[in-house]
Amino acid sequence: MSSAATAKKLWRRRLRAWRRRLSRRQQALAARRLARHRVVLKRLRHIAAYLPSDGEIDPQPLLRGLPARLYLPCLSASGLLFRRHGRRLTRHRLGLWQPSRGLPRRLWTLDAICLPLVAFDAHGQRLGRGGGHYDRALADLARRPRRPLLIGLAHAGQYVDTLPCEPWDQRLDRLLSDTRRWSFARHPQRRHEAIKS
Repeated sequence: MSSAATAKKLWRRRLRAWRRRLSRRQQALAARRLARHRVVLKRLRHIAAYLPSDGEIDPQPLLRGLPARLYLPCLSASGLLFRRHGRRLTRHRLGLWQPSRGLPRRLWTLDAICLPLVAFDAHGQRLGRGGGHYDRALADLARRPRRPLLIGLAHAGQYVDTLPCEPWDQRLDRLLSDTRRWSFARHPQRRHEAIKS
């Protein structure tokens, strides 16, 4: 196992445990604070997001009331795809809820993908659960006519100064947390902005 893979494993273990220790009250407060960033999404028409699990920050208050169509991730034999959020959800073998019906939406036709994560850093690097589902799906976007905004959603406590990076890792364009809004440029210089309370 490479040193990057070992470091990622340690960060995953530490931050997933931290996230699970958050009380329901803390989770609800973080989700309400995250919703203050709704302005970032209000002009978008097709947004992919996720239903929270394993202590992930809940995006539902953020997305509530937006005119956009919402899509959820589905794990299939061919990889990660997104279907329109409907009334019928089924539980995948990994325990995640996903739409059971509907044609998948092509990734490059989405305006934004709100990604769950375990950790993020000041360079827009995202650490997921380790399955590589998002990284593989997003790698295909390089060959496509357009690319959606990649927006990470997280608790502020999931921030790490610098995460280990491997060639297949996909960087974020933006990060929304319960305390800040980050924008990541396409070059090494990155910046963040505190949100106004």
